[in-house]
Amino acid sequence: MRGLYLVTPNWDDTERLIATTDAALGAGAALVQYRHKEAVPALRKEQATALLALCRRHGRPLVINDHLDLCQDIDADGVHLGHTDQGVRAARALLGPGKIVGASCYGELALARAAVQDGASYIAFGGFYPSPVKKYTFVTPPELLDQARAEFSLPIVIIGGMTPANAAPLVARGIDLVAAITSVYGARDPAGAARAFGALFPPA
Repeated sequence: MRGLYLVTPNWDDTERLIATTDAALGAGAALVQYRHKEAVPALRKEQATALLALCRRHGRPLVINDHLDLCQDIDADGVHLGHTDQGVRAARALLGPGKIVGASCYGELALARAAVQDGASYIAFGGFYPSPVKKYTFVTPPELLDQARAEFSLPIVIIGGMTPANAAPLVARGIDLVAAITSVYGARDPAGAARAFGALFPPA
């Protein structure tokens, strides 16, 4: 896992959601997280199912934010869990070793250590910058990434107000994935935005 990590916005328009995600995947996005905090269950399943089919066509994984039951129902590639969601250990036990289980660790290495011990596939830190979507009550210091990279071999994700420009110095600290919502889904040219994020990760 390396590159742009797409996180979907709270859009009820499934056609628009799929078209924008398709453009970003076509431009090289590495991973998609379906996150719609306000969707009713029927819409959530409709959108997640459509996104899964799209991700399959592009050969990219789809993870579901929070809803472990939905992940199991549609056989998505995994889940992403916040600190207050069902724990990483329980998710890993339910989903088995072949699924992705991501964990939000905010600005706390202790949460990352626990997530890694419990079987996380990747760990996510943030927010680093003000976000129009997620309202953080704290700011994660960039120096934390140096400690995390030295300690953990799992992929590390950064999130929180990411743009290609402000993500660049964080990626330079050895980060694997940049999570973005508004910078892609709110862009006039989502494919161009996705390519700009992808350019932060030159071929190994």
